[in-house]
Amino acid sequence: MDSEGLFDEGQVAPRAPMPGREGSGSLADASHASAPLAVRMRPRTLDELTGQDHLLAAGSPLRRLVEGDQPMSLLLWGPPGTGKTTIAAIVSGQTERDFVEISAVSAGVKEVRAAINTARAELARGGRETVLFIDEVHRFSKAQQDALLPGVENRWVTLIGATTENPFFSVISPLLSRSLLLTLEPLTDDDVRAVVRQAIEDERGLAGGVTVDDDALDHLVRLAGGDARRALTYLEASSGAALTQGVDRVDLAVAETAVDRAAVRYDRQGDQHYDVISAFIKSIRGSDVDAALHYLARMVEAGEDPRFIARRLMILASEDIGLADPTALTTAVACAQAVQLVGLPEAQINLAHAVIALSVAPKSNAVVKAIGAAASDVRAGMIGPVPAHLRDAHYGGAAKIGHGEGYHYAHDEPYAVAQQQHAPDVVADAVYYQPTEMGAEAAVRERLARIRRLLRGE
Repeated sequence: MDSEGLFDEGQVAPRAPMPGREGSGSLADASHASAPLAVRMRPRTLDELTGQDHLLAAGSPLRRLVEGDQPMSLLLWGPPGTGKTTIAAIVSGQTERDFVEISAVSAGVKEVRAAINTARAELARGGRETVLFIDEVHRFSKAQQDALLPGVENRWVTLIGATTENPFFSVISPLLSRSLLLTLEPLTDDDVRAVVRQAIEDERGLAGGVTVDDDALDHLVRLAGGDARRALTYLEASSGAALTQGVDRVDLAVAETAVDRAAVRYDRQGDQHYDVISAFIKSIRGSDVDAALHYLARMVEAGEDPRFIARRLMILASEDIGLADPTALTTAVACAQAVQLVGLPEAQINLAHAVIALSVAPKSNAVVKAIGAAASDVRAGMIGPVPAHLRDAHYGGAAKIGHGEGYHYAHDEPYAVAQQQHAPDVVADAVYYQPTEMGAEAAVRERLARIRRLLRGE
């Protein structure tokens, strides 16, 4: 087989043997007792994988890849701890391919080419195919991603790239088009709880050597935030702390001490959820920035979904601030986007930024009162026909029935305000929006008064 342009002296990567075999590589080396609990408990088959049911159905691309041994490259996109690395190991183990792992944090083009060189040479000798797993592939530069293309296109390797970032923004189009994109969903609390319970009993895990109280288990699950690997790390720390103390029971106090995080009484489906978010919103509305930050911290520490908090901030920006600070909604929307892109723990800084800005902003509920008053009139039947001069006049025959006749184009008038009626007769004199004297809305109040006078010819 022609090796020109690809084989380079001294660029042959060391082989990473099969998972579970003697001398296996770091990712799959789960057999020894000192391996981290999260590594020892890594699922070995698709049937052992928790969550991601949408990827595991019969006939799904992932099933076909593993069970049908069909060569194809994958991009796995999802939050941390949802099974990206595990899927890569399963593909390698169940299809009897060699496994080579590269971290995009530390590797460069040289390492990528060396791994592909070795895989191609193995194929040329009639050996096994290779799974090339690249963790955090979004960190690769364009040049580094370009180096993967020959191996993927010619199927010298089965590439599996894992990313927590949107691949449509972070992965080059040629690589994206040559790979199957699989989206992994965040694990639910029940999924994480099932993983932890299995680790407590399984021979590969704690083998029943400790028991975990329900409130301690709930605490570990909350802190994990949908990350199974983090949950198992916390479980390992807690069980180790208990055994060090000469007991075989992990209670809440032991769990708090082991992970250095106090349990926050908070039920995402119960009273605490509603009470805390209510107090949070009312604190921002009341401009008490310190109280608002307290409740924000309580929610974040208890494992509340940061997207839920960001959504409530967007509502508050219009409901309680409105045009008193026209930048409030922009700030809240930017926060929501940042939360989506960044994720916890760093996203708590974005949330705090927005909370502080909205708390100290001038307050006005004029926007919510305005839409409420308008909706009340509509529900009461005060609708009426659209004035003829405002109706659509862009079709043939519209002029014959008077549509558009007498309309004054606003930009032709002084101050771009034309004296004419826009609302139906039944609500022609309605005044819904009544700006306050707060913040920037005071200037809006003065300008709006002048506009209304011009509109009505006063």
